[in-house]
Amino acid sequence: MPTETTTATTPDYDEIVRVVQLYLDGWKGDAEKFREAFHEDAWIFFTDADGRLHKSLLADLFERWAATGSHLEGRFLSVTQAGDVASVLLGFDAPAGPSASWVDMHALLRINGVWKITNKTATHSSRAAWAKAS
Repeated sequence: MPTETTTATTPDYDEIVRVVQLYLDGWKGDAEKFREAFHEDAWIFFTDADGRLHKSLLADLFERWAATGSHLEGRFLSVTQAGDVASVLLGFDAPAGPSASWVDMHALLRINGVWKITNKTATHSSRAAWAKAS
């Protein structure tokens, strides 16, 4: 068991954040931004406010999500990279307030030099402890 502490760096921070920002921008009515951000086989797993599990292939949701025309605020809570893998913890704050807000964990993979979100795991804001919307 290692006893040494290391400081992680995120050399591709700007590009990783750019890809997750595409996801946020897609909610404003542009399904193409979702397609650019996510790998074609990406999945979502999430729990709603009642703790029920839901899952779906993300590509099946893009048109419906874009049609909402929502203007959401993203709080980048953490961005971590280890070579070709990265994760982003995102506060997903809706203008309607905490009852319509979420906390997302996005897993990204650099594929042929391009960062793509390969999985989104989320929970309703009410179940997100310290990361929930205020």
